[in-house]
Amino acid sequence: MKNILLAIALCLALSLTMSAQRSMPQAMQKLLNAEYAIASLYVDSVNEEKLVEDAIKGMLENLDPHSSYTDAKETKDLEEPLQGEFSGVGIQFNMNQDTLYVIQTVPGGPSERVGVLAGDRIIMVNDTTIAGVKMRNSDIQKRLRGKKGTQVTIKVKRPGVKELITFRITRDNIPLHSIDAKYMLDDKTGYLRISRFGAKTHEEMMDAIKELNKQGMAQLIIDLSDNGGGYLNAAIDMCNEFLERGQLMVYTQGENSPRNEANANGWGEHKDLHMVVIVNQYSASAAEIFAGAMQDWDRAVVVGRRTFGKGLVQRPFKFDDGSMMRLTVARYHTPSGRCIQKPYNRGDKKAYEKELLDRANVGEYYNLDSIQFNDSLRYTTRLNGRTIYGGGGVMPDVFVPVDTSEYSTYYRDLSAKGIINQFAIKYVDKHRKSILKRYKTVKEFDQGFIVTDDMMHELIALGENDSVKYDQEKFRTSEQLLKDITKGLIARDVYSDAGAYSVIINHRNHDVQAAYEVLNDRERYQRLLREGNPEYERLVKKHKDK
Repeated sequence: MKNILLAIALCLALSLTMSAQRSMPQAMQKLLNAEYAIASLYVDSVNEEKLVEDAIKGMLENLDPHSSYTDAKETKDLEEPLQGEFSGVGIQFNMNQDTLYVIQTVPGGPSERVGVLAGDRIIMVNDTTIAGVKMRNSDIQKRLRGKKGTQVTIKVKRPGVKELITFRITRDNIPLHSIDAKYMLDDKTGYLRISRFGAKTHEEMMDAIKELNKQGMAQLIIDLSDNGGGYLNAAIDMCNEFLERGQLMVYTQGENSPRNEANANGWGEHKDLHMVVIVNQYSASAAEIFAGAMQDWDRAVVVGRRTFGKGLVQRPFKFDDGSMMRLTVARYHTPSGRCIQKPYNRGDKKAYEKELLDRANVGEYYNLDSIQFNDSLRYTTRLNGRTIYGGGGVMPDVFVPVDTSEYSTYYRDLSAKGIINQFAIKYVDKHRKSILKRYKTVKEFDQGFIVTDDMMHELIALGENDSVKYDQEKFRTSEQLLKDITKGLIARDVYSDAGAYSVIINHRNHDVQAAYEVLNDRERYQRLLREGNPEYERLVKKHKDK
């Protein structure tokens, strides 16, 4: 009898709730009533919070590919790289055969202050052994990171020291940089690689340009390859430095979002600097906005391959529990009117994620003739009226194919198993002091250090020990590539500088080489900005003829 009365009471409560909701839209009433009924009447206990989360995810999955929901932890992890800092101990590390090697300490950071050195192996964090237990990088990071002011104790093995050394480190804020590399390619050409658009990207870019100017920079390459984007405001602040007052940088528009424009304020310090911007298929969002604005105003030559095509604007909705829904509310458009977003079918995220692979399969990365150009994708630049193309992403002014001539499955297997990185770590562990004694700077190392055949034999043996069978023919195909990458990794570890890798590898980077050639052929540079790429017109005609 008691159970029957309880059921009647619940039904009455549900009825009253439904009555109170009649002023809401019918769809909203239906959703709330369903959730209330499940939570109140379902035969077993339910996690109401998870029920709501699953409902939100289900709704978003049937929209566009970029609307999403993240719980509190996922939200924090997503935002951290863009904020410009996190709290931790301040080291860059690599895992080599289940051993954590310190690659470098952050200058002035917590680990450097207590005496941790590059080359140290971290054996224990607090009371947990992390060496030799196959712990994931993410799990190690959880133990090393923490709230500012908290302490963590680590024990390290240092080459030449028998006993483990114990350090008690007080965690502090650690900066995360957007600039991966900045240096001079020659006495007048600066190179800047930007990996993300974060809260401090504009500030970092200005500092980097100032530093390059002191070294005589008269022209600049900005490398946005593999840059997945970030904050829109960071891209706008960067555009401001290179455009004239009133020039449109980007606009957004959606069904329920009126057109919103961002125009340059004219305060930029580098409006006359000759520039080339490098992009590739992984350049997305804010990176596409910057490259698109520079191209649309004939401000820079864009070099590389068609960008990703992420042009949907997400508005964040934060909930009290720290979780967040990022809802697409508009589309980005470049100044010429191009919508950056590539086509997609609602709810078909798998096909959307496979699109880059589809490009590879039709040969887009390797052969310009495989790209479909037609009049419907044609736009014109705002200043010189030259032809550019849309259709999803930014099509560069100069197409640079991916070079696969040195690629082999042997190289792929060595790389996939981390063998090249393992070898570099071991080599630096043995030779760090002698390298630094002989080569004081990265430039001296680049000019003088040679990866020998003996080093390659050691690399091959390391691969054999990890089931990567030596193949002489395939090794010969990839030999120079293996040597260059090994040299770059050694430079990065010895000089505690992520940019050192770029210094070495950019000698063979075809995108950088193409950018350099365009920038130093002033007649071609000006012709591209004035007339565009004549090859594209040929491809439009070819498409029509078909």
